[in-house]
Amino acid sequence: MDLTDSQQEILNALIEGYQSTESPMTGDELAEAVDKHPGTIRNQMQTLKALDLVEGIPGPRGGYKPTTGAYEALDAQSFDEEEAESLTMARDYDRVDVTVAGIDFLGVNNPDECRARITFQASVPDVEVGDPIVIGPTPHSRLVVAGEVVEFGESGDELIIEVSHVEAPLED
Repeated sequence: MDLTDSQQEILNALIEGYQSTESPMTGDELAEAVDKHPGTIRNQMQTLKALDLVEGIPGPRGGYKPTTGAYEALDAQSFDEEEAESLTMARDYDRVDVTVAGIDFLGVNNPDECRARITFQASVPDVEVGDPIVIGPTPHSRLVVAGEVVEFGESGDELIIEVSHVEAPLED
């Protein structure tokens, strides 16, 4: 999906604001965050809603929140190598320190068949198909992903897991 620079800037601001507050952002808050006129934001949000990248929340506490598609469009769920963090991975209740380069959810439209591709900066030793694993929490969203290993990537630094549980706790 090709987004304009302005749309990317607005989506980035929306995702950052939503992740930090766990509540929708108003058009005025977004306008201030990206230094644009509120009318421009309203126009762009109509386009982004049509692309299913944002959801409008009505009411006095309403505003806009990003959809899963927004994260995919900006690849916001993946970390680049400079931002990679050491995360805890538990395999059969044994903790292993690993450096995760990315977590990509595959097929999130069907919650009964959700899979995730976990990419590491190095190969992960002693993991086999069928092993239950838990990864996280991630540094920003505190995301924890649990599931069972179903396959390996060719280079040995990727695992595909059948996701059984995802949690991103709300902060008080």
